Amino acid sequence: MWNNTKTLLLMAVLTGLFVAAGWALGGEQMAVFGLFMAGIMNVGSYFFSDKIVLRMYRARLVSRQEAPEFHEIVERLARKAGLPMPKVAILPQAQPNAFATGRNPEHAVVAATEGILKMLTREELEGVMAHELAHVKNRDMLIGTIAATLAGALSHLAYMSMWGGRDREGGSNALGLVMMLLAPLGAMLIQMAISRSREFGADAGGAEISGRPRALASALQKLEAYAKRVPMDANPATTHLFIVNPLRGGGMASLFSTHPSTAKRVERLMQMQGVG
Repeated sequence: MWNNTKTLLLMAVLTGLFVAAGWALGGEQMAVFGLFMAGIMNVGSYFFSDKIVLRMYRARLVSRQEAPEFHEIVERLARKAGLPMPKVAILPQAQPNAFATGRNPEHAVVAATEGILKMLTREELEGVMAHELAHVKNRDMLIGTIAATLAGALSHLAYMSMWGGRDREGGSNALGLVMMLLAPLGAMLIQMAISRSREFGADAGGAEISGRPRALASALQKLEAYAKRVPMDANPATTHLFIVNPLRGGGMASLFSTHPSTAKRVERLMQMQGVG
């Protein structure tokens, strides 16, 4: 119930921002158009946001024949978690990372990068996939995926308003600058909507599903280290979907972090293991 409420609130706030962006672009007429587009985006993101995010990262769904071990791991863990078998996707990214998407367990997709499939041991990969399936079981994916889709669209509108405002000689620059601030504001909304406790919850749920809290802790440490060295061309509005933040460094990147520190996550997992 609370996730549904947060989803509706997020949609309402981002709809208001769409209207503001439309007004900056062309006054009342464009504000109405912004409201219309927000309605389309809200409906479309509910039903198709998973496909949009997968396309954004050029992910492809893979069959059992194409990735037999990956499929077997996900299928066994899904059965243990009491979930229907999700679709399985692979991202052509060298950085080791993973995420889950979809509006409910019946329409879920778990996605892994090529890097993570090559780098982790089987036990560590099981821990990561169990973490993603815990997100599915907790129904965390819908609000995260909708937030990613709408915030990305909002960022595009902000860029348009900067260069195509309705008063090019006077107020457009000021309005454009204001609208450009909506991109990081969208990220802040995601941070408010996507609680860091969800990652701790998915860690705990993943450890329970896999029975391997130590393996998940080891995987998180490896992913954290590689994320600092192996770049990923990630949209800041979608970073909260990944098991570890794919963007590293200071400056603006730090504004988009929706993850608790890896050290704290590892500490909690090791407590579950009975260490520490």
